[in-house]
Amino acid sequence: MSDSNITDFTNPSTFILLGIRGLEAAHVWISIPFCAMYAIAVLGNFIILFIVKTDPSLHGPMYYFLCMLAITDLVLCTSILPKMLAIFWFNSREINLSACLTQLYFIHCFIVMESGILVAMAFDRYVAICDPLRHSTILTNPVVTKIGLAAGLRGGMLVLPYVLLARQWPYCRTNIIPHTHCEHMAVVKLACADIRVSSYYGLSVAILVISMDVLFITVSYIQILRAIFSLPTKDARLKTFGTCSSHLCTILVFYISALFSSLTYRFGHNVPLHFHVLIANVYFLVPSMLNPIIYGVRTKQIWDSLLRFFTHKWT
Repeated sequence: MSDSNITDFTNPSTFILLGIRGLEAAHVWISIPFCAMYAIAVLGNFIILFIVKTDPSLHGPMYYFLCMLAITDLVLCTSILPKMLAIFWFNSREINLSACLTQLYFIHCFIVMESGILVAMAFDRYVAICDPLRHSTILTNPVVTKIGLAAGLRGGMLVLPYVLLARQWPYCRTNIIPHTHCEHMAVVKLACADIRVSSYYGLSVAILVISMDVLFITVSYIQILRAIFSLPTKDARLKTFGTCSSHLCTILVFYISALFSSLTYRFGHNVPLHFHVLIANVYFLVPSMLNPIIYGVRTKQIWDSLLRFFTHKWT
């Protein structure tokens, strides 16, 4: 399909996703690690959900939040990977406007949701360590459900204007998106209008969400560390800190990936476009893949439950 056939239009019903421009010949090879990461993410998160569901000893706030994180990761990576693999394997680059905006909404909505769930998990660790006697009365099942709904509503409401604004812009420059998915700014940059509202709103949401969530997590962990260092013995301090290690690793993976991707996109003007696209895809996939591994390996209760399940089946 030549460029001359796809650039003369007004408000197209279909966009063209180019994939990783400049590396088209290597698309099949690039798809192999991405496909492997996706398979690990799906398998790992489903195992987490299955283990928590089947083991009554894991029916507590920490593991309910972990299930929310697993569902968020599954939706996030599934919003991107199937279409990406269709581009890489079958050269299926077309995506209609509604599907593109739906993908855009789900990607950004669940990123905000994941950040909110990490805050909720930090609050859970704060209560468990700083006020353990009231943990079961503060974080009851209804409260955990409300926190999960609040994280979901926050993501849905904050990201909805992305779609509403993007839908109203006139698109008459080109319908070619040099990306593997409908990323917000990659789409609105195609509009032949003043898109500063979309740009400023997207940047404001990103700064507001990240700064507020990181602030809440930091304050929680300052209090947690104060409580840990007040414990009388080194073994008690290490054991208590160990209950936070999985969450801390997950936080670092998520926010460092987000920071690196954002800085590369906004300030790496001399960085090749294909590197931007690769980094953006890695940002979505790596946390989804690593989170179940981190919790599976570093959380003794989940690891023991998994071993008991396979030992029982084998026996």
